[in-house]
Amino acid sequence: MSAEPVKLEPKARLSAADWEHAALAMLAESGLAAVAVEPLARRLGVTKGSFYWHFATREALIQSAVERWESEDETFISEVMSSVGDPRERVRELIRQVSLRRPSHAVFAALLKSIDLPLIRPSIERILERRIAFVTGVFHQAGFDETTAANRARLAFSAYVGFVQLAQIGQPKMSHDAFEAYIRDFIEILIPH
Repeated sequence: MSAEPVKLEPKARLSAADWEHAALAMLAESGLAAVAVEPLARRLGVTKGSFYWHFATREALIQSAVERWESEDETFISEVMSSVGDPRERVRELIRQVSLRRPSHAVFAALLKSIDLPLIRPSIERILERRIAFVTGVFHQAGFDETTAANRARLAFSAYVGFVQLAQIGQPKMSHDAFEAYIRDFIEILIPH
């Protein structure tokens, strides 16, 4: 009695988004140097040929992945902001929600570590400029004059960048409750009740 040949289902073709998400995960876990075609292909369970279907180079993948990270974060924040009517509460909710986006923080930290690279610096500069402008607008909508809104946005970003960098060296060591208290205090300093 002969056995029927086993018919394997073909693997679904990976999209550029699949590669970008895998690159972002690797970037967050191990830094920019770890983002390479072979390890990503192994992680995704495919050959390198699948990569070249979507991207000409590693650099093209990194650029596209960073743009995806930026876009997805901005979409998330826009959705959060549109669900909060009160402008002052919108600022508070923005800070709360950003504080919870740990995978995004890890990507940002990895990019900051590589800011001297020509591939990364323009992206970081563009991202920071857009995000600071957005946060400035949120503060302005909450009733602050343009100068104060811009200063509070810069202060918020300075604190964020500092906190993300400190987290990379394991500082500050905080329990969940201590972190929540820190965020409440931070919000109260930036936009008191």
